[in-house]
Amino acid sequence: MQRRRVSRTDGRFKKKKQCPFTMAGVKEIDYKDTETLTRFVTERGKILPRRITGISAYHQKRLALAIKRARHMALMPFVAEA
Repeated sequence: MQRRRVSRTDGRFKKKKQCPFTMAGVKEIDYKDTETLTRFVTERGKILPRRITGISAYHQKRLALAIKRARHMALMPFVAEA
C-alpha cells in the first residue's frame, strides 16, 4: 500500500496538491490558450506561484514561458487596467 505525501501544518494533516496539468495529461502548454493561462494569473497580472496553484516545477516553467509569450503577442495584458 502506497502512502501519499502530506504536509503538517498546525498539528493537522493536509493533502499535497496535485498538478492540474499532470492530472489532465497535458503534454504542451499552448500560449494561444488564454482561458487556461488566465487561471494562473492574478487580477493585477502577476503569475501565481507553485505553492498556491500546486503545479509541478516542470509545468510551472512552461506555464510562465507560455504566459510571457502570450503577453508578447498581445494576447494577454502585462498589467491590469487602472
